[in-house]
Amino acid sequence: MYRDSSTSSIVLFGPPGAGKGTQAGNISRVTGKPQVSTGDMLRAAVKEGSQLGIEAKEYMDAGLLVPDKIIIGLISERMAQDDASQGVLFDGFPRTIAQAEELSEITEISMVIMILVPDEEIVERIVGRRMDPETGQIYHVKFNPAPLDIASRLVQRKDDTEDTVRSRLNAYHSQTKPLSNWYKENETVNSALRVISIDGRGSIEQVSALIEKELES
Repeated sequence: MYRDSSTSSIVLFGPPGAGKGTQAGNISRVTGKPQVSTGDMLRAAVKEGSQLGIEAKEYMDAGLLVPDKIIIGLISERMAQDDASQGVLFDGFPRTIAQAEELSEITEISMVIMILVPDEEIVERIVGRRMDPETGQIYHVKFNPAPLDIASRLVQRKDDTEDTVRSRLNAYHSQTKPLSNWYKENETVNSALRVISIDGRGSIEQVSALIEKELES
C-alpha cells in the first residue's frame, strides 16, 4: 500500500517510448494522485477559451512551442483544484531544469520516478509500430503482430520513423536527461525527496511491479 499521505507531488519522466503514459495511469491509481499532462491541460485550456488558453493557441497555431510561463500558469491553476489537494502526478513534466525550478515554487516534489530504456530499444519499439487506419489499433511488427487478414492495410505514423525518433531522443538527452542529476543533487539536501530509477526494458506488468514496489517501500 502506498504510504505517503502528504500533499506533495510526484514527477515521472523518461525518454519518448519508455511507456510513461501507460505507467502513469497505474501510478495514479496506486497513489490516488491525479495524472497531470501538460498536453491535456493545453488542449483543455484552448477548448475552454481561458486567457491562458487563448495565449497558448496563438503559439500553437504558429507552430511554436508554448512558453514556460504559460505552462507554469496552467499548472498553478490545476494545483488549485480540489482533486490536487493531496498533490498530483506530473506525466512528462518538467522537461528542463528551468521548468523544474519553476515547478518547485508551486508544489513540493516528494518522489521522482525515472524510467530508463536504452536508445536502441526505444528505436526498435517506436519504429516497429503500425496503426490500423480503420480502428486506430496499434500493433508492432515484432512484439504484437497484426492478424494476417488486416496486416496489408496497416500504416506507419509519420512520427514513428527512425530519423524522427532519433531526433526526439537527442532532444531528450540534451534537455531532459540532465534533470536526473539535478533531482539527485536535490535529494542529497532534501530528506523528503526520493529519486527512483526504474528499468523499463521489461513488460508493462513487470515495470508496473517494479514501480509499485518502490511506492510501497
